Amino acid sequence: MAGSAESADVASSRAALRIEGTTAEIALDGGALNLVNTALLRSLNSALTDIAAAADVRCVILHGGSGRAFCAGSDINELAKLHEDASERKILFEDMVLRRLARMPMPTIAAIDGPAIGGGFELALACDLRVCRRGVRIALSESRIGGLAANGAVRLTRLIGPARTKELLYTGDPITAEQALAWGAINRMADDGTALEVSRALAAAIAARGPLSNRLGKTLVDAAQDGALDAALSESTIAQQRIFDSADLHEGVAAFLAKRPPAFRGR
Repeated sequence: MAGSAESADVASSRAALRIEGTTAEIALDGGALNLVNTALLRSLNSALTDIAAAADVRCVILHGGSGRAFCAGSDINELAKLHEDASERKILFEDMVLRRLARMPMPTIAAIDGPAIGGGFELALACDLRVCRRGVRIALSESRIGGLAANGAVRLTRLIGPARTKELLYTGDPITAEQALAWGAINRMADDGTALEVSRALAAAIAARGPLSNRLGKTLVDAAQDGALDAALSESTIAQQRIFDSADLHEGVAAFLAKRPPAFRGR
């Protein structure tokens, strides 16, 4: 998950959580490059735990805060201290945080207004959706120092296919937001304004939809990728029954017939 040699202040790096209405925002706060270190991962894990317990949150945005990079990868000063005990001291915990981000029950968006390099791009790939400002560069750069973007290799392959993913892994070369959009590595590109502004508008649209249906929809899309077709279809039948049992569906139908906005309550 390596990305840059510039070190962040381990003690002060954090992920700042702000919940406003039905949207939660996590701002990475790890210096200009938002390098990934132990403190940042612990803080991000804590923020994700708090969000998961907030029943009213319908969408999450992860962004680079005031840094000039979304995230430029791991703090190489930490990597230099790891060897045989890397799994115990870094790999397993880092993987757990990325899995927790990927498995958040509500939709998640990465707002990429600065470079997302190495582990920074891996963080973005653990989100459901990615919005990138025009001209910003992204890369899985680990091979440049003999490292490996392990999580990124798996997640990016599911988005853009094996050949393109291998090219990015083997060369470590960056691509622009324009290329990432054409390949399907990101969902939207911010032509005017920032990726965070576009992400906030997207989050507002998501939050206005049925929260239960969005959570179940996320579960089914993940099941379609992770399991056998028949098992995923069985899960879809159960999810559909939950929707028909919900108050939200009946509210949505009533609102449609009355020509008024629906007031979803997530149940």
